[in-house]
Amino acid sequence: MDLTQLSATLNGPNYRVLLDDGHHTWFGDEPAAIGGGDRGPTPFALLLSSLGACTAITVKMYAERKGWPLDHIDVKLSLSTQTDRSAIEREVVLYGVLDDAQRERLLQIANACPVHKILSKPIDIRTDLAAIA
Repeated sequence: MDLTQLSATLNGPNYRVLLDDGHHTWFGDEPAAIGGGDRGPTPFALLLSSLGACTAITVKMYAERKGWPLDHIDVKLSLSTQTDRSAIEREVVLYGVLDDAQRERLLQIANACPVHKILSKPIDIRTDLAAIA
């Protein structure tokens, strides 16, 4: 798997963060009610968006390879957190003239998207403090 790299820079108003993957730039922020500028999605919304995008793309690619009549996909996600665990609820809506077996297979494929796999396993996050050059 390719190494994905991203930078997140907070050097401006309130909590607005500039995100850059080397090809695209976008913002993350916090709502105004907690001191942000509400100029971009929250960090939690960004997390859910990666799972939603991966789910939709993976399902669409599979349906195209099979030649199945999938017109479009809606993925709705929500996140709840507790002190000892978090839960993501995901609802996949498939539009098109698909039979029950195709729908069931596409649901299995949704559960096999790469981001789902990463989020479903234990993950190590190592943090180092870098020296200022």
